[in-house]
Amino acid sequence: MFGWVQFVRSTDNTTGGAGFDMDPFILFEDAPSPYAFFGHNPTLFDAPSRAERRPMAWLAHSFLAHTPLDREQRCVLPLAGFSWGFDIDAAGDITVRPAAALAAADWDEHLPHLGNSHPAWEFDKWQADDRP
Repeated sequence: MFGWVQFVRSTDNTTGGAGFDMDPFILFEDAPSPYAFFGHNPTLFDAPSRAERRPMAWLAHSFLAHTPLDREQRCVLPLAGFSWGFDIDAAGDITVRPAAALAAADWDEHLPHLGNSHPAWEFDKWQADDRP
């Protein structure tokens, strides 16, 4: 079983674009899970939208992870990650940001937020040779 943990930094988020927020699936935003999507073959699908098109910088950090079922504590083990996003300028034109691979340091940047947001879960550091 795998899942996607996603963070978004946008100029209209809670920090005004200074930091990342968790990006839960809106139907389950009150669920105490760090995963936006989870399952046997989870698909990451996101279609960011706003009621009005205004200038904005929007960047996501998306991490594929798994949770071992043989542990007493719920734990998230990251496997891979990528960034993606878009920018909207003053004329309303959209520029797509190319997808780029993320590294262990990018995951580590989010660990304090994950721990604070989901204290019932453990979040392991990303090891390059981790395999489920």
